[in-house]
Amino acid sequence: MAKILLVDDNEENWEMLSRRLTRRGYVVVVARDGQQAVDMASSEAPDLILMDMNMPVIDGWEATRRIRATPELASIPIIAVTAHGMAGDREKILEAGCWDHHIKPVELTRLLAQIETMLKKGQGG
Repeated sequence: MAKILLVDDNEENWEMLSRRLTRRGYVVVVARDGQQAVDMASSEAPDLILMDMNMPVIDGWEATRRIRATPELASIPIIAVTAHGMAGDREKILEAGCWDHHIKPVELTRLLAQIETMLKKGQGG
């Protein structure tokens, strides 16, 4: 099954989401800040990244830009999972390099559908 890099600095968020994704057969690895996300994108070779945009060290915006700037990582689908839901936020998220976004609180059914869609796109489908 696909490996997902879950990037979130809130322990409650990543524990809940990690459990739910693991139960559905995904392999989940967790980064707790943006720099860890960039490092783990290289070392873990995930099939997809769920990126919180507000984090310590470097934020999700910058982490996404750095991942996109690395040729061997540039095609990994990234879904922003964020509280940014105001007008214009979606466009900013897509400009930063995310392929889609999901506004918190997480709606698991919708997020799972987004993950499946992005995994297919990432495989060229």
